[in-house]
Amino acid sequence: MVITKKCLSRRTVLRGLGASVALPLLDGMVPAFAAIRNSAARPVKRLGALYVPNGMSMPYWRPALEGPLELSPVLTPLAPVQDQLLVLSGMANQEAKQWLDEGDGDHSRCQAAFLTGAHAKKASGANTTLEVGVSMDQLAARELREDTQLASLELSLEANELVGQCEDGYGCAYSATLAWQDPNTPLPMQTNPRAVFEHLFGAVGSTESDARLKALRRDRSLLDSVSEELTALQRQLGRSDRSKLGGYLDSVRDIERRIQIAETQSDQELPEVIQPAGIPASFEEYADLMFDLLLVAYQADLTRVSTFLFGREKSVRTYPEIGVADPHHPTSHHRMRPEQLAKLSKINTFHMQIFGRFLEKLRSTPDGDGSLLDHSVMIYGAGMGNSNAHDPLDLPIVVAGGGGGTLKGGRHLRLPDGTPLANLHLTVLEKMGISADSLGDATGELPVLSEV
Repeated sequence: MVITKKCLSRRTVLRGLGASVALPLLDGMVPAFAAIRNSAARPVKRLGALYVPNGMSMPYWRPALEGPLELSPVLTPLAPVQDQLLVLSGMANQEAKQWLDEGDGDHSRCQAAFLTGAHAKKASGANTTLEVGVSMDQLAARELREDTQLASLELSLEANELVGQCEDGYGCAYSATLAWQDPNTPLPMQTNPRAVFEHLFGAVGSTESDARLKALRRDRSLLDSVSEELTALQRQLGRSDRSKLGGYLDSVRDIERRIQIAETQSDQELPEVIQPAGIPASFEEYADLMFDLLLVAYQADLTRVSTFLFGREKSVRTYPEIGVADPHHPTSHHRMRPEQLAKLSKINTFHMQIFGRFLEKLRSTPDGDGSLLDHSVMIYGAGMGNSNAHDPLDLPIVVAGGGGGTLKGGRHLRLPDGTPLANLHLTVLEKMGISADSLGDATGELPVLSEV
């Protein structure tokens, strides 16, 4: 990082009509001779939790040996960032298990417990109150909300209702979100890229269909509305900052272009006031677009906390593009048959390829004296290990990122069987600089993550 005599505010934004564009951390935001003391010079840490439904094809997931990480078939797409990965085996979520005489509902319990470490309450008679526990991402959001525009960002690639009953007496909310503001309050997850874009940058036009189509034909960009201010700002920046800002703004413009393409390709008639769909037909394009929105949100420090749902539990999405035409949930009931395990592993690997591209973009995005990946902690996993048995034991968990120098990657750690997943969450919060006395069924922290 170049330390300058002139300092831009860390909260500098470009303002257009109905929109604002936050900027990434630039060298010009760090004042001369104050880099060590100034908070802008210290790494800003980001937290992300990502969930895949319906368990995992464990024979294809689990690395063969403990110690230096040798990637399994499902983990192979993460090879470019292997040195910043921790694969954890032996973790469990006992609170996702069925209680005596409770009946079915394993999928709902597993997703609800993933970030809370708590047991989801089942509806009983007229009492349909939701109850599980506060999620670890929201503990982080409470502490960090004063520093960012958004306390947290919740993204999903599959919609589900927050109301009603969905699985054997369990509320739909348990499989609609990962984020719980408190034990009774689920946070809705955004599935619409256009809505996410405008959540980050503000609405830039009418939602009435004729006005929206006119705007699309003009191909007006969010960045066009701040062009004069942008030109003036660039005159103040050094060569390195101009390059950094240019790359960031190119990303914003590309995301907007891709949303517009998705909208123009959609034949759906949209009611007024409802935001345009903006969802690509291809699952892969859709996922990449949502991850790119998350990337710019981190890059511009619009939020430091996110949750990302690849799909809700019991998802029946099909993946013909990778040769799996069978629905995901039935495929996960593999009965240990080799051909079914192989199909499930294709889905798991496909998800990992998408996640891997996101991690590579984090790694290639400068952030202070490192990269976004250096300063992030990304928890990726499922609420079940053996999906055929609906088993919340020996969960498939990978932690990616450097955590601002607090994590040592490139390892496969075999923890004692039954180690609470909530122990990982407490440890990650501590490395984010957030103190939490308890979380779900946590029994302590995991110092082995940083070998201290």
